[in-house]
Amino acid sequence: MDFAGIFYFSYLCKKFPLKNSKVNIRNMSLVQLREAFAAFGEKPFRANQVFEWLWKKNASSFEEMTNLGKALREKLETEFFIDKIKLDDEQVSSDRTIKCAFEVESGKIVEGVLIPTTSRTTACISSQVGCSLSCKFCATGRLKLLRNLTAGEIVDQVVYLRNEAESRYGQQLTNIVYMGMGEPLLNYANVVRSTEMLCSEEGLGISPRRITVSTAGIAKMIKKLGDDQVKFNLALSLHAANDEKRDKIMEINESNNLESLKEALIYFHEKTGSRVTFEYIIFRDFNDSLNDARELAEFSKCVPCKINIIEYNPIDDGEFQQADPVKVNAFAQFLEERNMIVNVRRSRGKDIDAACGQLANKNKAIDPASRVLKS
Repeated sequence: MDFAGIFYFSYLCKKFPLKNSKVNIRNMSLVQLREAFAAFGEKPFRANQVFEWLWKKNASSFEEMTNLGKALREKLETEFFIDKIKLDDEQVSSDRTIKCAFEVESGKIVEGVLIPTTSRTTACISSQVGCSLSCKFCATGRLKLLRNLTAGEIVDQVVYLRNEAESRYGQQLTNIVYMGMGEPLLNYANVVRSTEMLCSEEGLGISPRRITVSTAGIAKMIKKLGDDQVKFNLALSLHAANDEKRDKIMEINESNNLESLKEALIYFHEKTGSRVTFEYIIFRDFNDSLNDARELAEFSKCVPCKINIIEYNPIDDGEFQQADPVKVNAFAQFLEERNMIVNVRRSRGKDIDAACGQLANKNKAIDPASRVLKS
């Protein structure tokens, strides 16, 4: 490597995370990779080849990149590393739902879920190790936030779950939802880049309309999604349409109240033209009355939307309980009579704690210091 190459590598070391003085190559854009290869005295098309191996072919090592010369592969091994996840544990539900515990750097664990149905096959993926929002009904919210996932680690979850869908069930992956561990909009850059690589022709080529990013409600970041004119779908975890109730179950509402969220959603829709999904976990004797439904209908008028009413999945302390099915049906009917698009989502994977809100309830091995083997 000449002086220019040494200078550029020094720049990369400052810009990107290191492991044993190596740069995480999947944190680099194609332009940055071409610049690095030029500094190494390599042709730009070699960078294109490596980029394809990393994202389209999801290579785990430089040794797999067989259309590169041995000397170049050795150079890549010396200067870079690939931040691959590893499967730590896998559980299969009686309804065919698969929950995977993935090990990331330093032995930390995140979970992803494959949800196969007769009409679709969905990968539910995580964006952070743990979560900082402490929503009272969610098991993940009781875990401390350890770190953000990289774009590569997010994409790896999709690739693994896609391969499981095809090999186990002979089904194609149809949908991806960022509804696993963590708050996606608090890991904004990595989440958006991961969607770009999932959708890009240089990556997996998935339609952005097959991807939904779910947020607990960070108003300024919802507006940023609008400014960036993202193509994927946005879902808001609402769960109550008045501030008093939402404050009780979601601390984030204290700094991002319903009025600020409404303003952000209107802005997002004006910028993108996209319909928003409101997610509404329905709890017994808390948010399941017709008055609650009336408040939800009123709030939902702010943007074109659909509403997913989600069956609650109890966690260990029993503070909240599943709503009576009769009340759930009456709640949904109330909304439908007002010409709203409503889906009632039945839980899947409950027997392996893979359902909505249950991730990290049974598998607490997110940190080596508190590692507990799966039951």
